[in-house]
Amino acid sequence: MPKRTDIKSILIIGAGPIVIGQACEFDYSGAQACKALKEEGYRVILVNSNPATIMTDPNLADATYIEPITPAMVAKIIAKERPDVLLPTMGGQTALNTALALHDDGTLEKYGVEMIGAKKHVIEKAEDRQLFREAMDKIGLESARSAMVRTFEEAVIALETTGLPAIIRPSFTLGGEGGGIAYNREEFEQIVRNGLAISPTHTVLIEESILGWKEYEMEVVRDHADNCIIICSIENVDPMGIHTGDSITVAPALTLTDKEYQIMRNASLAVLREIGVDTGGSNVQFAVNPDDGRLIVIEMNPRVSRSSALASKATGFPIAKIAAKLAVGYTLDELDNDITGVTPASFEPTIDYVVTKIPRFTFEKFPGAQALLGTAMKSVGEAMSIGGSFAESLQKGLRSMETGLTGLNEVKIEGAPDKAAIRAKLTQPIPFRILYAAQAFRHGMTLAEIQSATKFDPWYLRQIEMLVTEEENVRANGIPKDKQNLLRLKKLGFSDARLAELVGREEDDVRADRQALGLRPVYKRIDTCAAEFPSRTSYMYSMYEGDGFFEPENEAEITDRKKVIILGGGPNRIGQGIEFDYCCVHAAYALRETGIEAIMVNCNPETVSTDYDTSDRLYFEPLTAEDVIELCQLEQTNGELLGVIVQYGGQTPLKLSAALEKAGIPILGTSPDSIDLAEDRDRFQELINKLGLKQPANGIARSVDEAVKIAESIGYPIVIRPSYVLGGRAMEIVHTT
Repeated sequence: MPKRTDIKSILIIGAGPIVIGQACEFDYSGAQACKALKEEGYRVILVNSNPATIMTDPNLADATYIEPITPAMVAKIIAKERPDVLLPTMGGQTALNTALALHDDGTLEKYGVEMIGAKKHVIEKAEDRQLFREAMDKIGLESARSAMVRTFEEAVIALETTGLPAIIRPSFTLGGEGGGIAYNREEFEQIVRNGLAISPTHTVLIEESILGWKEYEMEVVRDHADNCIIICSIENVDPMGIHTGDSITVAPALTLTDKEYQIMRNASLAVLREIGVDTGGSNVQFAVNPDDGRLIVIEMNPRVSRSSALASKATGFPIAKIAAKLAVGYTLDELDNDITGVTPASFEPTIDYVVTKIPRFTFEKFPGAQALLGTAMKSVGEAMSIGGSFAESLQKGLRSMETGLTGLNEVKIEGAPDKAAIRAKLTQPIPFRILYAAQAFRHGMTLAEIQSATKFDPWYLRQIEMLVTEEENVRANGIPKDKQNLLRLKKLGFSDARLAELVGREEDDVRADRQALGLRPVYKRIDTCAAEFPSRTSYMYSMYEGDGFFEPENEAEITDRKKVIILGGGPNRIGQGIEFDYCCVHAAYALRETGIEAIMVNCNPETVSTDYDTSDRLYFEPLTAEDVIELCQLEQTNGELLGVIVQYGGQTPLKLSAALEKAGIPILGTSPDSIDLAEDRDRFQELINKLGLKQPANGIARSVDEAVKIAESIGYPIVIRPSYVLGGRAMEIVHTT
């Protein structure tokens, strides 16, 4: 059926401030929803309290309220604006909980406002742990043994059924907030009492431990005519017990047989039908026992989520946009696929590449915090990478982190090579455990030993073992001098920087040798259909291809126009977040208005800048010198590259400016030398002295001994400030030697 004509105005509730578990992915979904509904002629009213978002731009909604997202405030906005309907599925848990409160206090009924996208009973059935369990029992899907409790005394009784360790999951919270894994009675009491206090309904689920099981997600879209499609399957490399937001994830799922996938697909559709999600996107999570194949449903989100943003960027299918249009009456077959322009949205996306998502942590900002992961999310951002194989995708993802990684870098394991010490480290749920698995292979541990400790699927461990073996070959024999063998390493995702580290050479020299062999990446399109239909959008990723029998095919259509490349900010972190994405997006808009081709480079799947229609061409690539130089040099083959803008993505692009200038790529705006003058503490100090301005007593140190001498001459307390950092990273107030 066509869109509803009884609706004139729609209220969208945003997600509010960025918090762990609810980040800029909801700016992406909210902005898409606003644009989609305005396209259809509806008056869009938005309430959101985050001024750093694209969705709060004055021209995106017809009326924008930058106000606290509380039931009382939203009720006032409803009283003033009198919207016909409320769309609560674009603003994460904040929007859902606010919508439920407005329903329960009678505000929606008083003003005749209908909830669309997800009804009250749907939200409650999906979010209330007991109701969800009963719904799964009804359709014959197994859940983990569990009990819903409202008091600590009830929790103690439930523990007799589940035993320890036990997983505690509060109802109606985001990112696993308030939950955790209890290994003893003391932890159990602490987590349960905290969860009961945090849950809006003061209920928590006490659940049997399924630690070590494999975790999968299905991103599903359904319309009111019961057309259902799977956008993509997502597999967690980390086992159950680690929040999916903190896990390395892969799309499509790589270790499922076709039969297992179909079982999970059918189960996902059954879940949506039983819960009652009749329009929009949902995320369904499963756990599988690797020993006997037992499958259980963990939970579902009856709204767009962090996984929705990842699935959208992984496939090119705009889940939030489609979900918004389904909410106003359209069916999937009535909507076009924007990427192809010739297929309807009811065609399930097909992926002929591998996508890897790696979370970004900032434990270094909190020296007292334990860097241990659990069921409550702790990552503050993520990077996504795309490659022709898992190995290529993984290594691209690792170098997208901007933590100094160039691939599967070496890490120190205290007590190594003692196997007991290595095993103890591998059993800890820590960030980047995949690096410790690689290090364990270097110390001679077997795949079976590492699998027993980490619970990683053996297939992924074989991939890591292969990469470690290739590294040892390079260390022993040097970087291959022939094109074919070097191509093999590049197809496995090895960066020039990593190869240079392995043999003790400079990255620039390795790059020069590679390019002298005529070995360069090609760029492929994300087209939702595995090249079955032509794609009219320029959403690109790089890969190395060729086997000596065919020429690599470059799908990037380099135009003869004047063009500017904008470098994004990469994964979110404390000190560098959504505000820089806002700048990048507006730079792209401004360039397009002037007729200059805007080209975006970024690797953050949560952002508006990586939406396929924000710029004229999008390169979903790591923000490293190698990756950016390659695509810049490709763009220089036709048309006029006016330059690269490095000022809008925070610290990330600034650190690339010198390498880009050295490669002959023009930098627009502030020159690399001026950037260095401001960022380098030594040079900046000279400038201050030259200008006759005052500065606190200070000195520049390049070693620990030098730092101690300077500190003693200045006198304690002192402040230590590295060069080229943002948000106070690695800065410290020090009181003693």
